[in-house]
Amino acid sequence: MTTWVKLVPVEDIPKMGSRKIVVGETEIAIFKTKDGSIFAINNVCPHKQGNLSEGLVHEHIVTCPLHNWDVDLATGEALGNDTGCTNIYETKIEENLIYLKM
Repeated sequence: MTTWVKLVPVEDIPKMGSRKIVVGETEIAIFKTKDGSIFAINNVCPHKQGNLSEGLVHEHIVTCPLHNWDVDLATGEALGNDTGCTNIYETKIEENLIYLKM
C-alpha cells in the first residue's frame, strides 16, 4: 500500500538548501534546487555515511560535506569516478505542502 506522508511547506526549504526530516527511523534530506525542483533522498552518503543534508547543492547535485562526493539528487547515484547509491523518494506538492511517498 502506498502512503503519502505530509512533510513541510515548500517555503520551509531554502533555495539551494535542504532540511533533514525523520520519518519513522529513517533520516531523509529534502532539497530545493535553484530552479525550485524538490528532491528527497536518504540523508546518508554512500561513501562514509556523511549527512547529505549538510552538503552543498548545485544544479541537481549535492556534494557530501565529508569527502566531496557528488550525488545526483534525481537518482541517488554517486557521480564521476565514485561509485555507490543512496535511496531516493518520490515527492509531490499539493497546496504548497511537500508530500513524500513511502
